[in-house]
Amino acid sequence: MISGLYRGQDGDSQVDLRVDVDGTRPTGRLSGDLFTVAGATTSYIGSFVVHAPTITVEGASTRVEGQGAFTQAVTSRQVTVTVEQGVARAEIDGRRYELPFASAFFRSVLLEQDSVVGTVPFVEYNTGSLPGPQVEPRVIGVREAWADAGVELRVAEPGVVPTDGSGRDLAWDDAELHHAMTQQFSQYGDAAAWRVWLLVASKHVGGYRGIMFDYNDGCQRQGAAVFYDAIKGDSPQAQRAQLRTYVHELGHAFNLLHSWQKNLATPPQPLGPDGGFGDLSWMNYVQNYRPGGEPGYWAAFPFQFTDAELIHLRHGFFRDVAMGANAFGLGAAEIAPFEPPVEDRTGLALEVRAKEWFGLGEPVVVELKLSSVGEARTTHSHLHPDTEFTQVSITQPSGRTVLYRPMMRHCVDHSLEIRLDENNPAMYRSAYIGHGREGHYFQQPGEYRVRAQYIAADGSRIVSPVLTIKVRYPVTTADHQVAELMLGEDQGKLFSLLGSDSPTLRSGNEALEEVIDRHGGHPLAVYARLVKGLNAEREFKRIRDGRLQVRPPDPKEGIEQLSVVARQATVDNITLNLVMRRLARAEARQGDLDQAYAVMDRMVSVFEDRNLNPVVMGQIRRQAELTKSALSAEG
Repeated sequence: MISGLYRGQDGDSQVDLRVDVDGTRPTGRLSGDLFTVAGATTSYIGSFVVHAPTITVEGASTRVEGQGAFTQAVTSRQVTVTVEQGVARAEIDGRRYELPFASAFFRSVLLEQDSVVGTVPFVEYNTGSLPGPQVEPRVIGVREAWADAGVELRVAEPGVVPTDGSGRDLAWDDAELHHAMTQQFSQYGDAAAWRVWLLVASKHVGGYRGIMFDYNDGCQRQGAAVFYDAIKGDSPQAQRAQLRTYVHELGHAFNLLHSWQKNLATPPQPLGPDGGFGDLSWMNYVQNYRPGGEPGYWAAFPFQFTDAELIHLRHGFFRDVAMGANAFGLGAAEIAPFEPPVEDRTGLALEVRAKEWFGLGEPVVVELKLSSVGEARTTHSHLHPDTEFTQVSITQPSGRTVLYRPMMRHCVDHSLEIRLDENNPAMYRSAYIGHGREGHYFQQPGEYRVRAQYIAADGSRIVSPVLTIKVRYPVTTADHQVAELMLGEDQGKLFSLLGSDSPTLRSGNEALEEVIDRHGGHPLAVYARLVKGLNAEREFKRIRDGRLQVRPPDPKEGIEQLSVVARQATVDNITLNLVMRRLARAEARQGDLDQAYAVMDRMVSVFEDRNLNPVVMGQIRRQAELTKSALSAEG
């Protein structure tokens, strides 16, 4: 066997060469990364891959050669490698290298895993514990799963994060996770490197099983989390599901998309069977597998990545795979706007709605509506684009079309079914699409064309009509000043996170404070108050000096800011609903349960005046009563 990693240096040039022509699941490829060494520093130069090399064996010598695809300009695309007695003699771009065998793994990554006290990290699963494909049973953990792909996980000493105080709400939100990574991950940095942080936390506010949350800066894919309360258990079924969740979330850190999203990568990759839902992969959702759903998936899943994913992990260009390098999905790709299918027999209709125009700098929020057409239909409830079962394309005034990529995308590998019928004709979600992984999407005045696509559990793609969104030019001096304060990068992150205490976002918080202090009467100041009020009203978890600390809610500040938002009532209906329920919670925390009830009564009156659909209005009334009951129980 000659497959593996060869590493060596010639003068100031260093090469990591990967030969993959024999051994376990060979892809028949040759690839490498080139670096330049200057003093005590090593800098990345470029990468190459030979997809279909010619292999010649003569005695103890194996020759592998072919035309390579390079990321950088070269004088010759020919790559020739001769392997003999553990040494690869390579000729790359006219330069010769002697590269000793370094590892049977193609890549090596440091995994730093921390767990919050009270959680129990997953260890291993015996594949013979439950029925599955006819393969030899074995004990497999996260390291073994990645070793099967040719990737070495070097696991650092696990850390346990104690908590200060007791009786705290240990449900994590996205802002807290991002802040925890910047404080707790010892290898966190602003450079590409083979390292990743995994937090075993108690639970997520959204009830998710896992999340790869590092999506919104220049050095993404460094942090992921799994949530113990959602995946815990000692049964074989629970252990098997835990293994899949851990490997799945780490897969995103290696820049692997979900199975049904490969066509959204840059460059686009072909989808597998049934629009990707037929992939037997760690990156698919078990409940969406076709054919057969979850039982069909586990009956056939061989506990491995697909061939295409294997090629990416072993031979993807350095910046496309290494953490902290290219953005998830390989950056801000221009895409073609979604086109409606030529035939649609799903019985579902998708609509994107928004107000007629937005001011420059105003957070662009749309409402997504999925409804049945004719007969009753059952589908999954993941309509919000943060789950990425719904995608939104934005054609900007320049004519460029980009895909909205949420700052935080959530893995929802449990699908709540919802029935759309005469008693519940539609479901609605409000989504802030003004800012995502590539920054602000609505930075210039003009007309934008927005279209959404919902992917049903059977792979059907329901496409909405085009929505035109107008962003107006600033008129007054205050309009210009407020727009500048609202369009900062940190401000966009704060709108996505609905506020944060993180010191890394201090400049954004200071800008929003300035909007309130200097331009408190401006129409857009309501959004600064929204972010500040929601953040103040909740607890905020942060890790400091290796301990989990919880900043208690500030109901007084929350009431001060959210009361203005509720009184002006200029935000969209779904956001206003959230604001008034959180305002009621703040009043209850202040000890004024009667005032909390009055806020809920006022919420019902506000929406009654807006002549909403009777079914929706009934849901709001029930929601108000449930909120009252919950606040009474908490009191």
